[in-house]
Amino acid sequence: MRNKVLGLLLTVTLIILEMTGCTGAKGTNESTEQLNNTAQESDNKSEDKITLKWALWDASNNECYKVLADAFMDEHPEVNIEMVDLGSADYSTALGTQLAGENADYDVVTIKDVPGYVTLVKKGVLEPLDSFIEKDGIDLSCYSGVTDQLMMNGWLYELPFRSDIWIIYYNKDIFDLAGVPYPTNDMTWKQYDKLCRKVAGTYEGRQIYGAHYHTWRSTVQLDGILDGKNTIVDGHYEFTKPYYEMVLSQQKDKVCMDYATLKTRGLHYSAAFAQGNVATMNMGSWFISTLINKIKEGEYTQCANWGIVKYPHAEGVEPGSTLSTITALAIPKAADNKEAAWDFVRFVSGEKGAEIMARTGNIPAMRGEKIAELIAGMDGFPNDEASKEALVTSHTYLEMPAIDKSSEIEAVLNKQHDLLMNEETGIDEAITAMNEGVQAIIN
Repeated sequence: MRNKVLGLLLTVTLIILEMTGCTGAKGTNESTEQLNNTAQESDNKSEDKITLKWALWDASNNECYKVLADAFMDEHPEVNIEMVDLGSADYSTALGTQLAGENADYDVVTIKDVPGYVTLVKKGVLEPLDSFIEKDGIDLSCYSGVTDQLMMNGWLYELPFRSDIWIIYYNKDIFDLAGVPYPTNDMTWKQYDKLCRKVAGTYEGRQIYGAHYHTWRSTVQLDGILDGKNTIVDGHYEFTKPYYEMVLSQQKDKVCMDYATLKTRGLHYSAAFAQGNVATMNMGSWFISTLINKIKEGEYTQCANWGIVKYPHAEGVEPGSTLSTITALAIPKAADNKEAAWDFVRFVSGEKGAEIMARTGNIPAMRGEKIAELIAGMDGFPNDEASKEALVTSHTYLEMPAIDKSSEIEAVLNKQHDLLMNEETGIDEAITAMNEGVQAIIN
């Protein structure tokens, strides 16, 4: 169609030129050649454009994805980034299924967690990044040892670009209404429980919950590993008992919403906090950017006056001990444009990507004083000193180590967590089932 239009324009032009006598045969030939060359250059430019398909989740709730893609495309005009949102509910399962199929056409994939990473490595669908890293002289020490924990069979298959920490979000207006002092950066779990109970109740005809625990097992189980004495993969889970007792007791006393209702409604943690009837919520730092942006857009008006503090800690443990998660990028083995994909992975996981992450309220895997200042200094971040201090950690523990059996262990722990929080089994029974199930896997 395009060539037909060009041909028609050329014909009309030549007729006009002949009628006006403004050109001879030589001029006509030069005009024809120029038009043909212009069309050919335009076609070549279009054909040379590379499109990278990037698999991710919750793109609408994470401004950083689009900003990262736009920044990369500004530096690489020959590349177009096409974001494909697979949703958050079953992202890892959906991604694994698609990559194992014959028609997978992703060039870059976002790895949500360590179990998902291990599963994909075992399926043999990810490209090792070691040769790219060596070729470009990437210094992995800037990731503070995280990449060492991600080695599988002596190879590295992903590079982290985000390393979130868990913190406590709180609604200042609720505490002001209840006349209760704000949370602090130095709370034990017992003190946190007492605070949640103190602020919970009915105010101005509204039910106010002192705490909110999303349906992930990490919101309860992993609180017990922060003393540094326990791990989530050794097959012994007695350490989780006091934390399940605390949350189930809060649930019974309506200090927090009950698990069954949350599961039935499919209530997202962001929606729960945005309702304005949740005083505190334990959640990852990835929620910072969502809060800031939604409030700027005129949404989340019921929780616009918010703050954060450090995660509660075990008795005798230094404040600032918390959980951390890694979000990374990988290149599928079946990717058609691996070199361009690597350029994108390197950009997002590198210094430029880290600054973009920080400016959009996310904590990048590559850290430093400059990054912390960028996060705390961004427009919309709470201006109180406690919130700024909450970003500083003393020690972080990965939610799940990168071990060969992590996905199988995850399945056992998730099942028992669901049964326990639905009160379909008792705490001791669930712990016994976790012990036996995981020991059978690792032994």
